[in-house]
Amino acid sequence: MGNGVCSRRQRRIFQSLLLITVVCGMIYGGMISYEMHKQLKRTEAMALKYQQHQESLSAQLQVVYEHRSRLEKSLQKERLEHKKAKEDYLVYKLEAQQSLNKEKNQHEDLKKQYYELQEQHQIQGENHGRLLDEHKDRYNKLEQDKESEISKLKALLRFYGNEPAKI
Repeated sequence: MGNGVCSRRQRRIFQSLLLITVVCGMIYGGMISYEMHKQLKRTEAMALKYQQHQESLSAQLQVVYEHRSRLEKSLQKERLEHKKAKEDYLVYKLEAQQSLNKEKNQHEDLKKQYYELQEQHQIQGENHGRLLDEHKDRYNKLEQDKESEISKLKALLRFYGNEPAKI
């Protein structure tokens, strides 16, 4: 063996080890490449699966969104109908109250007119009674005046001698 140079046999061992290392490295690299390729395929398959799942969820979400949109429109329509019905009810209630108030006012007016007419009737009845009494008094007075006049005329006729025939 020489001074710092390897012998042939050592060189062969070194080359064999180097070759074995290179071959093992290549085999190891190939295995790693194969495993990475397998892992890549699994990852791609998983990515495809997740993408399909994502698309499915997206489609479901779109359906849910459309359904929600229809429900919101329906709810808005119902709210408008409810609001209109409430307004119609309030208008009806107001009109009914106004009608009731009008009828009450008419009733009060008729009642007032009735009492006024009743009072006028009573006053007219009293006036009629008073006028009737006055007419009776005047009639009685006129009758008394007439009888007195007849008596005076009879007395004058007797006085002058012409007695009238009995009437």
